[in-house]
Amino acid sequence: MVYIESAEYVGGYKIKLVFNTGESGVVDLSDVPDMFEAAKPLKDTAVFQQFFLDDWPTLVWPCGFDLAPEMLYQRATGKSSSWKEAM
Repeated sequence: MVYIESAEYVGGYKIKLVFNTGESGVVDLSDVPDMFEAAKPLKDTAVFQQFFLDDWPTLVWPCGFDLAPEMLYQRATGKSSSWKEAM
């Protein structure tokens, strides 16, 4: 199973992610606030910057919005990841 080991804000709507696979990449999440109603508060970059990793670890914001590590892995590396692959 792919999970995020660290996340670092790099500017705008971009976050550098490091995964347990040893791979890393920068994801541009500028489209996310318009894709999901729960993500609307993230249009404010000051709010966007308040992300953290929860216990799963999943990328989460205080407004309650989160993004699955698998989706972020695909955006960061261009590779798909499935929990089934880990079995």
